[in-house]
Amino acid sequence: MRIAIDLQGAQTTGSRDRGIGKYTLSFTRALLRNRGPHEVIIYLNGLFPESIDFIRNFFDGAIDHDDIRVWHAPGPVYYGNPQNLLNRSIAEYIREAALNSVGPDIVLATSLFEGLGDDAVTSIGLLDNVTPTAVILYDLIPLIYRQRYLQVPSVESWYEEKLDHLRRAELLFAISESSRQDAIHHINFPADSCVNVSAAVEEEFKTREITVAQERVIRDRYGLTHPFVMYTGGIDHRKNIEGLISAYAKLPLEIRREYQLAVVCSVRPEDRKHLQALAQEKSLAPEELVLTGFVTRDDLVALYNLCKVFVFPSLYEGFGLPALEAMSCGCPVIGSESSSVSEVIGRQDALFNPTDEQAIADSIERVLVDDAFQHELAAYSLERAKQFSWDRSAKRALQALEAWHDKRLQTPRVSGLTRRRPKLAFISPLPPEQSGIADYSAELLPELSRFYEIEVVVNQDEISDPWTQSIPAIRDIHFFLSNRAKYDRVLYQFGNSTYHRHMFDLLEKIPGVVALHDFYLSNIIHNMQVTGFVHGYWHQELYHSHGYPALIDLQQADDQEAIIDRYPCNLRVLN
Repeated sequence: MRIAIDLQGAQTTGSRDRGIGKYTLSFTRALLRNRGPHEVIIYLNGLFPESIDFIRNFFDGAIDHDDIRVWHAPGPVYYGNPQNLLNRSIAEYIREAALNSVGPDIVLATSLFEGLGDDAVTSIGLLDNVTPTAVILYDLIPLIYRQRYLQVPSVESWYEEKLDHLRRAELLFAISESSRQDAIHHINFPADSCVNVSAAVEEEFKTREITVAQERVIRDRYGLTHPFVMYTGGIDHRKNIEGLISAYAKLPLEIRREYQLAVVCSVRPEDRKHLQALAQEKSLAPEELVLTGFVTRDDLVALYNLCKVFVFPSLYEGFGLPALEAMSCGCPVIGSESSSVSEVIGRQDALFNPTDEQAIADSIERVLVDDAFQHELAAYSLERAKQFSWDRSAKRALQALEAWHDKRLQTPRVSGLTRRRPKLAFISPLPPEQSGIADYSAELLPELSRFYEIEVVVNQDEISDPWTQSIPAIRDIHFFLSNRAKYDRVLYQFGNSTYHRHMFDLLEKIPGVVALHDFYLSNIIHNMQVTGFVHGYWHQELYHSHGYPALIDLQQADDQEAIIDRYPCNLRVLN
């Protein structure tokens, strides 16, 4: 096989110094080490020139320098500025053309959700739908916690656009079984095309002999005057730092006097102020909570080796790398029973409900007061950590690629078509139209996009819904009528208001599935006649749906509203 790897996960400003960047480099190096007869070509984005020499040096000896190639596109392209749209569109085609130029059997994208605030460029299937792509999937946390992470319209539209590309992938390499299940359940990705390749940590995370003098320097540097309970992993709502501090405050006073809680990570001034205020509110003394701020990689390993217990209370993780780092250093580790953290720890009596502060406190207390349990967990950590390695992850990915490739050779025309979703024409009013059906449709569309490639058909000048704005195909009535043959499915959202009056004629010409929000359509049909939209339409539909008795009632009625309320006039739509 010839595998083209897009290594932007190790280049972008948002990922290269975080877990994604580390994963990208370590996983790719293991892939090269285990590639056997397969050919690998690495591609880099020329809009990140400062990263190129570092990456070439990182892979020195693992791959020929000529097989690390750089593609160039006009910038800036980041999504946050609407004026970059043309550059970004050009760059997407240039990137795909560069990757396709070597005739790869498959492209591996190391990080697809990039480019919101920097010049990363990622896409699938814009240039063609034949060149297959595999994607490393870290998590779908913004989708699962939409209300917290996708409140800004531009961020939401960017994320939805990337999700649409993700659905076009041929294979997903999930970094945990939890992330794999998320892809299956949240974006309807085929289970047999989504593989858990897991993750690992670098060799520097290991048990280390630390002298008394070295320990004193570390403790003085970070204000650690007592034995300490440790957390690391960033400050974010889902990391549950507030829950950890509140839980720590529930420990018996005699334990708190003997230990400190060390939150080891970079802390913004506003977060520091908030967490210190919370600690004070929970009656923790100032020295009981230590916010170290940034620590070097070497100091982090030392702190793992020095702490009494590592606590990872996260509400949700794609993998939970800090827990494995701590375990690799022989640290007793306890953590959340949710998402992937339980997979990493793999021991029921070391897990707790992260939303239950007392349960967190009880788990911490048990490790601190039960020496036998503490030593048992420490020994278990070292054995458990051996089950994770980059070579193992790379081999899982290569096995999946080989199985996919063998299947493709047997059925060559299937590739590029198996992931194609039916094309759906979705006809409905949308926000800002003042219609409940418009709001309904705006909420329905992202979920339908799990199953269909959607083009919305509207009879309005403006659309304010961020997700719908992100769809590349927003069509008018004329386009729909002229291109009816391109659609596999047609879905009308039909109601009893003037926002739907164009749909009667469309439905006659292009039948489809109708979601009938109102059984009575008499109000809109009456309106279409009295406003001159369709001459005589009210009378025609009264007769068509209900016959002469309805027309006689209309002739004899003092109030036409009573006739509107009496006769649904929906037979033509039902038929």
